[in-house]
Amino acid sequence: MAKYSEEFKMKLVSEYLNGNLGYKLLAKKYNMPSRTPLQNWVRSYKTQGVEGLKRRRTNEAYSVQFKVDTIQFMLETGASFQETAEQFRLNNPALIYSWMKTFNEQGLGGLKPRSKERPSMSKNSNKSKGKEEKKLTREDELERENELLRLENAYLKS
Repeated sequence: MAKYSEEFKMKLVSEYLNGNLGYKLLAKKYNMPSRTPLQNWVRSYKTQGVEGLKRRRTNEAYSVQFKVDTIQFMLETGASFQETAEQFRLNNPALIYSWMKTFNEQGLGGLKPRSKERPSMSKNSNKSKGKEEKKLTREDELERENELLRLENAYLKS
């Protein structure tokens, strides 16, 4: 269960936006240990509306391309983790930080999703897994490689 309900978050955000109290006093009024969650809620509400305050029920699996685009945007624009999260409608800026760290340590391969299941012990291990990766043309492969090299170059320059 979430620490704070969606109704509670909305109540505090609307109270803050009405201008009665600031972050610090509101946090103190509702016995919150820090004003940071309230600041994040207000920021999420301003960029995403009520959806920004809702808790995501499932972990979303982001594609490698989405992760690369997010990192590339951040490097090219010099945006902060928070600004980048707002731009790509992510509730958690720390997610971008972890993608960046993984990319720096392991390269592009680190951003690929890993299977969370244990491999089966069946004798027919050579069977296809159902999902087949789309074959890229040689030109598409070269364009993708070029894009990744530009991204790596931009990171090394920063």
